[in-house]
Amino acid sequence: MMKEKFYISTAIAYTSGKPHIGNTYEIVLADAIARYKRLLGYDVYFQTGTDEHGEKIQLKAQAQGKDPQEFVDEVALEVRRIWDVMNTSYDKFVRTSNPAHKEMVAKIFKKLYDQGDIYKGRYEGLYCTPCESFFTESQLVDGKCPDCGREVHVASEEAYFFKLDNYAKRLEQYIEEHPDFIQPESRKNEIMNNFIKPGLQDLCVSRTSFDWGVPVTFDDKHVIYVWIDALSNYITFLGYDVDGNSSEEFKKYWPADIHLIGKDILRFHTIYWPIMLMALDLPLPKQIFGHPWVLTGNDKMSKSKGNIIYADELVNLFGVDAVRYYLLHEIPFSSDGTITYELLIERINSDLANILGNLVNRTISMSHKYFEGVVLEPKEMEPIDQELINLVLETPKKVEVHMNELRIADAIDEIFEIFRRCNKYIDETTPWTLSKDETKKERLATVLYNLLESIRHGAVLLQAFLPDTANAIFHQLNTENRYVDSLDTFKGLDYGIILNRPEPLFARIDKEKKLQEIEAYHEKEGA
Repeated sequence: MMKEKFYISTAIAYTSGKPHIGNTYEIVLADAIARYKRLLGYDVYFQTGTDEHGEKIQLKAQAQGKDPQEFVDEVALEVRRIWDVMNTSYDKFVRTSNPAHKEMVAKIFKKLYDQGDIYKGRYEGLYCTPCESFFTESQLVDGKCPDCGREVHVASEEAYFFKLDNYAKRLEQYIEEHPDFIQPESRKNEIMNNFIKPGLQDLCVSRTSFDWGVPVTFDDKHVIYVWIDALSNYITFLGYDVDGNSSEEFKKYWPADIHLIGKDILRFHTIYWPIMLMALDLPLPKQIFGHPWVLTGNDKMSKSKGNIIYADELVNLFGVDAVRYYLLHEIPFSSDGTITYELLIERINSDLANILGNLVNRTISMSHKYFEGVVLEPKEMEPIDQELINLVLETPKKVEVHMNELRIADAIDEIFEIFRRCNKYIDETTPWTLSKDETKKERLATVLYNLLESIRHGAVLLQAFLPDTANAIFHQLNTENRYVDSLDTFKGLDYGIILNRPEPLFARIDKEKKLQEIEAYHEKEGA
């Protein structure tokens, strides 16, 4: 039977430096969605990578006395290392300095030029170097770049332009007829009202003031402007060929099911990219999700503010799954989220150590204490058991509904509802009391089975979000039954198996001590 395909991509990380936790949030979010879809049996293709051209890169490389290629090689390696530290399961890591990609971008540019969508002109406008974008006076915010808030300067140069107006009406109609195309809803309204309805200006798609980019094959003074180069990655690395000889992989996976991007690059993905695809006569991605930012306190992370937190540093301090949990559970669906060391510690202690870690440890310890770790068949059921079992069996459907809406935090909450209910069930059934009465042995065995099987169900679903933790739970349960189709019934843990010894999943953190440790670490790093 053919598996249903699912193609998810992140935006490609700009290779200007090491990615901070805000950049890393996106890859972890995409990873959770990709892992969840694989769990459900989808044929998943998950693409990420690095965006490596442009004036900013050339200037950074020069400042370090390096060749631009050498500079991006180092940064791309670091980006990939961070993605791996976060245990992300991407299928392909792409780089826009790849020769085959550059060749296809040049062909795409030539095709658009030949069919009259690109023309030569002159650009005079207000330019932001860090964002590599031109703006009109009305688009500025307090006289500064609307995207990054930095100074802009007047720039004038010969350039090629993309006639967006040729496709504007078609794009507007498409967005109106496909209400889920841009998510969340607030982002769609912003794009329609602020950009499309007032009328689209032609897009500058080449530059002459630097040469670190893909050359225009028929006019070697020009390099192809970063957006045509960067956005094409979603199709070029799948094997798209402008001459009609696209790969089987491209035919299979395109259009993408979801482009996961930061809200600050929404305009490029919901206006320029769909129009490029229309001009190439290709189907549009099914959905573009502009996720919120991760703030430190109330501020966006920036080197100038000195408030940058890096993912690998957090993993060293707290462990990978604790960091994944915080990012996936604490950043809201459509508004910016906050990360601080204090909040992270509180969440680890309350949810991971207390609700989940404590439950698994208590349950497996009791099984060893009362039955030498042997899993016994449940024989003496009571109404309270059915209430727990019903909640557990209903959870996969609830998780699926939330995941389909990309409400990852809500999906995790549903899974943790199993663990919360199990803790309550322990208090209600008091296994330690049952253990004192020889006639209640079968009842005790039933209670423990219900707890162990509930934990297994939770762990199966948890694989998408906290893969290492789920594996640790399966190890303690001594089971290989980690498949989603085992969640239809409540008998996935085999009778007679012997559980492994309990091992703490998450230790409680002494907040004050940990904060002192972090302060000492920063002082040492800053020295």
